[in-house]
Amino acid sequence: MIRHLGIIADGNRRWAVKQGLPKIEGHTKGLKTIEELVVAGVKMGIPYMTFYVFSTENWGREEKEVSHIMKLAETKIIKMAERMAANNVRLLILGSRKKVSTTLVSLGEKAEKITKDCTGTTVCFCFNYGGEQEIADAANIAMDADGEITPETIRKHLYHPEVPNLDMIVRTSGEERISGFMLWRAAYAELMFIEKFFPEMNGEDIKNAVEEYDRRNRRFGK
Repeated sequence: MIRHLGIIADGNRRWAVKQGLPKIEGHTKGLKTIEELVVAGVKMGIPYMTFYVFSTENWGREEKEVSHIMKLAETKIIKMAERMAANNVRLLILGSRKKVSTTLVSLGEKAEKITKDCTGTTVCFCFNYGGEQEIADAANIAMDADGEITPETIRKHLYHPEVPNLDMIVRTSGEERISGFMLWRAAYAELMFIEKFFPEMNGEDIKNAVEEYDRRNRRFGK
């Protein structure tokens, strides 16, 4: 049984252009898609789902687009957390706080507290996230706290270290790379690439990913 499914939510802007909409509207639709996919994942009993929604490199996009994403996060995160809590879903945010507004950081912390006692599916958002940065941050903490850098000391200082390694990564929009997504936890993840843009994903795609995972033979180098 799959324990941790990661989704690289790619293609929001291209979906919007395809629909004749402003690019920023793709992110609004993408957020709605996340909620639909979470419902599907919960129904299937997936313990952990992680969505890669904003990378540290995404700050280089147009100011209007970045501003829209930040505002979208600020206005939706608490309501999303409340809906998750009502369905026993825990919410976690993985990423750096650098460059993120104090308002959004505070709202993120509040969202996590709202769902902290939930025992069902855990939904993680990689926001202002970079895989290399996570490992570097963990290594720095490990050196100060443990006096040495080993796989074990790095592992326990990752963002929310209780989140397990990825079993499968699904990337949308036809791109075939992981773009720094959870590099430490992705070491033995199965990869699945689909052509549709992220806003086009639905519950059937989650079902297909789980079925594809079940068909694979994971040997972990043995």
